[in-house]
Amino acid sequence: MRIGVYGGTFNPPHLGHIAAARAVFETLKLDRLLLVPDRQPPHKPLPEGSPSPEQRLELTRLSGEQLGLGDRVETLDLELHRSGPSYTADTLRAVHERYPDDELWLLMGTDMFLTLHTWHEPEQILALAGIAAFSRSQEDTEELFSRQRERLYRTYPSARIFTLGVPGMVEISSTQLRELLAKGRGGQFLAPAVYGAVLRDGLYGTGEDLTRLPPEKLRPTALSFLKHARIPHVLGTEQEAVRLALRYGADVDRARTAALLHDCTKRLEMDEQLALCARYGIELDELEQQALKLLHAKTGAAVARDRFGVDDEIYSAIFWHTTGHADMTLLEKVIYLADYIEPTRSFPGVDALRAACYEDLDKGLLMGLEMTVEEMKERGNPVHSATLAAIEYLKGN
Repeated sequence: MRIGVYGGTFNPPHLGHIAAARAVFETLKLDRLLLVPDRQPPHKPLPEGSPSPEQRLELTRLSGEQLGLGDRVETLDLELHRSGPSYTADTLRAVHERYPDDELWLLMGTDMFLTLHTWHEPEQILALAGIAAFSRSQEDTEELFSRQRERLYRTYPSARIFTLGVPGMVEISSTQLRELLAKGRGGQFLAPAVYGAVLRDGLYGTGEDLTRLPPEKLRPTALSFLKHARIPHVLGTEQEAVRLALRYGADVDRARTAALLHDCTKRLEMDEQLALCARYGIELDELEQQALKLLHAKTGAAVARDRFGVDDEIYSAIFWHTTGHADMTLLEKVIYLADYIEPTRSFPGVDALRAACYEDLDKGLLMGLEMTVEEMKERGNPVHSATLAAIEYLKGN
């Protein structure tokens, strides 16, 4: 197996890092990519006010997810547990112990490559891994790269070195980006979920009021709560909610906000969901205490109110988006159905359900609820009482 190891401060990890990692991954036909944010870079101190190592780890993880490589990319915290400078040689030794039979390649940019011979234990680095160095333009740096390759080959004849240009890579330094973020700009240089995490946690002097975010900032902030695979669903739900709101006269801004935040705790496991229920005083019935799928709507509503200051109408729309309930409000119906029929959904009967939703909202709602009951019965799962009550109400029973 060929494994790429990409370390750095990632302060913050921007689209240039992503483009370079993807280019090397594809060109060298790597099987796996390890992202390793350092705790204390040996060549220079972290700027004052930098995020904590744990926060940079989270930003790096989110950035890695944007590569779309699934479980072939992993963010490691091994340097965060070491004291003192984060030496690459130590990191490669640790990775080699973990993957003793695999071929390692160390990814680095132009500046790092040109100074590699001055690093701590360069002979160990070159013995443990091949070097994959990248630049924004191979034409601009080939002469420099050629000199460095020759220098390294003379000193370390068994070294493996591969250099490539990555045209179109984002031309911005982390220093410049931090300055832009502090001025409320620069979001376009970050993957949306990464930018959202920066805003969410107030990093780099952003200091946004989460209760007053405009859509262009609420959207990435909401995405920062999600697993990468769920992002298309949430964006689809937003688009469908706006469309339904316009069709039936619901408040578009409230529909957008509820849709973006409706799955904000979906990624949490059972113990984390129950902890949030306890924290926010959410009472659970017997079924909810056992069914993980039912909890994220309730905890998501609580987090949306706590972190984003949503009003009671939006809170309720998120709270009931999984089960529905009798006598639902217009916004509750919109979010329930937008979640059900958004464009990425594909299941038997979804086209008929979509048509019904735009013919008559209650007709679509009843059809969706009944489809849920049928699906749960086919799987041998119990149906929540609120769903049954919603059906009975719509039928007028």
